[in-house]
Amino acid sequence: MAPSKVLAGARVVLPTGIVHDGRVIIDGPRIADAGAPSAHPAGVLGAAPADTPVTDLSGHWVVPGFVDIHNHGGGGASFTSGTAEEVLRGIHTHRLHGTTTVVASTVTGDMHGLAERAGMLSELAEQGDIAGIHFEGPFISPCRKGAHSEELLRDPDPAEVRKLIDAARGRASMVTLAPELPGGLDSVRLLAEHGVIAAIGHTDATYEQTQAAIDAGATVATHLFNAMPALGHRAPGPIAALLEDERITVELINDGTHLHPASLELAFHHAGPGRVAFITDAMDAAGFGDGRYMLGPLEVEVADGVARLVEGGSIAGSTLTLDRAFQRAVTIDRLPVEHVVAALCVNPARLLGRYDRVGSLEPGKDADLVVLDADFALKGVMRGGEWVVDPRLG
Repeated sequence: MAPSKVLAGARVVLPTGIVHDGRVIIDGPRIADAGAPSAHPAGVLGAAPADTPVTDLSGHWVVPGFVDIHNHGGGGASFTSGTAEEVLRGIHTHRLHGTTTVVASTVTGDMHGLAERAGMLSELAEQGDIAGIHFEGPFISPCRKGAHSEELLRDPDPAEVRKLIDAARGRASMVTLAPELPGGLDSVRLLAEHGVIAAIGHTDATYEQTQAAIDAGATVATHLFNAMPALGHRAPGPIAALLEDERITVELINDGTHLHPASLELAFHHAGPGRVAFITDAMDAAGFGDGRYMLGPLEVEVADGVARLVEGGSIAGSTLTLDRAFQRAVTIDRLPVEHVVAALCVNPARLLGRYDRVGSLEPGKDADLVVLDADFALKGVMRGGEWVVDPRLG
């Protein structure tokens, strides 16, 4: 059991707004209280004993731990092909960068291999190491395959989709598919019936086909703008349908490579801060470095932090970590801190059905939080009341 702690003096981002000179009280693995010191009687630190150590975080920000719903690996490890030990190394790499809740994403592979991978990842989910499994492919369009092996793609037959979610033993969080393919709409309905997020992505769908998929139960746009037709004035395609529908949360990769800042601004303007989820779409090189890697069966060259397929040059995921996405969103994109917290914490936690445990700093929730300095650089990470990165050592 983690000892009690008091974090004091920081600007604390709460669901009700920003509290200056705020305080967060940690009781074991949970948040006991969060808010302004004036909310407590003199000499009483909420639920914390009088001798509880106080960490002075004056000049810093305290925000909820980040939640990443689309992540393929990091620290040199692949969630698609690594051993359990390697997957844990990748998870730890992202924790060092503030991601305290992560969904492990796979890439297109043969059905037998994906089912085996789902079984292994489900064990990590049962242990609490990951929040679930995201299958990105093989049910995607060959026209918009990106960094997926074309010969392994297949139509979204509901029976095969069911095999994958069964293999995940209740730990499947999301499946990305192209709804215009044969079986697409029936597969969306199947996923919705089983409580699995149906995400529209790697798709060549028209505006009307996208609307039909949303009506069938799709609720997420996989990395909006990327791996789908561009917005057209006569053929608006999936982007317009996904942005305009309040049932859809749009994923955005805010690394400065996948999206022009104007596209990011467009998404926030039309979807609003309540319907955006920042993701990493990270691959092995995240938090590790340049070099050659494998993404499923495909070879990837990472140079200057940008991952591209060796053959063809398509962007192949990212090397992004969510602390960089946060800092960029505030300092370059000039988004309000509260909107960035919504995109990195609140919205993805709600999508996963975990907002009762993570995504905000409220009493009773997991003590998952991130400490940032005045320039929004990461200085501390806490998960379950224990420091992963201790701000007192920096």
